[in-house]
Amino acid sequence: MRETFPFVNLKAQYLAYQSELDAKISKVLSSSAFIMGEEVRLCEQSLAVFSGTRYAKTTSSGTTALLLALLALGIKPNDEVITSPFSFIAAAEMIAFIGAKPVFVDIDERTYHIDVHKIESAITPKTKAILPVSLFGMPCDMDSINSIASCYALPVIEDAAQSFGATYKQKRSCHLSTIGVTSFFPSKPLGCYGDGGAVFCDDEEIDHQITLLRHHGQSERYTHQIIGMNARLDSLQCAILNVKLQHFAEEIRLREEKARFYNENLQGVILPYIPKDRSSVYAQYSIRACNSSHSRQKIIESLHQKGVPIAVHYPLPLHLQECFAFLGYKKGDFPVSERVAEEIFSLPFSAFITQEEQIKVIESLNALMI
Repeated sequence: MRETFPFVNLKAQYLAYQSELDAKISKVLSSSAFIMGEEVRLCEQSLAVFSGTRYAKTTSSGTTALLLALLALGIKPNDEVITSPFSFIAAAEMIAFIGAKPVFVDIDERTYHIDVHKIESAITPKTKAILPVSLFGMPCDMDSINSIASCYALPVIEDAAQSFGATYKQKRSCHLSTIGVTSFFPSKPLGCYGDGGAVFCDDEEIDHQITLLRHHGQSERYTHQIIGMNARLDSLQCAILNVKLQHFAEEIRLREEKARFYNENLQGVILPYIPKDRSSVYAQYSIRACNSSHSRQKIIESLHQKGVPIAVHYPLPLHLQECFAFLGYKKGDFPVSERVAEEIFSLPFSAFITQEEQIKVIESLNALMI
């Protein structure tokens, strides 16, 4: 059966802000200032204020934000960077892309984040950074991670592609470690209308390196201080973010409200666990239906037949991906990641999902839990 409503309702969001967005886009088109310029400056200023960091630099994607962060910290071939095997590929991919080695540490089964109790045993003389992924909208246990990192004089990069806007002990995600990075992919809690990302920090030298690296290593026009790349975010995307940022606090409130409605009405599922010291922006609303007699595949097929769209984040842990075969990991090395990957799936969710749509999801899923 055809899905009766979208998994993430981006069209409803656009229609809600259409006049503001259209006016901003028209202004950029009229100015012809498509690269850097005033909208970029305003966006970076607003992002820094929102996150509480001294510096924010926009980038062409969340993936390039990760790459820039690694390069700014001087990560080199044959270095090791500790990260999670249960995540989107970008963090581990960028570590490997520069010739360093992703060292995976299994996850905590309740939060799906890197297990802080297992990090220290993975540290070696080659370890140069820790890169936790703040998954599904909630920050990791950053105090514990930072404490371990401090003992070994290691920087920490928070991959906050899914948690921008969330808090940890009253501080915003992206302002919880040496460097924070995020993504503005359209379906993210704060998304633009294409690829986009940002790097956040308080350190002036790191920010200077990010500034150079994202613009061909250029300190001034045609003067290149270091080898860099083109990783800038364009003015149109920044203009769109400038509009959406004005509504972001209200969208976070709506996301929390709609997540609470799921929490209170779903039956027989393992819900996302959120410790009291942090909040979630629910980049995805992911559950595990372990109490059903049906397999995940059967549940997904049944929901699709009822017109309910479903996604799986993530079906195969990174250590079992073909591209990471060179690392020598095998099935069974990270049992929690493997078990969660076999059971987890995500329900339709956004600030604009209607209660009628949520009720349809709840009734359809609860019927399978009998």
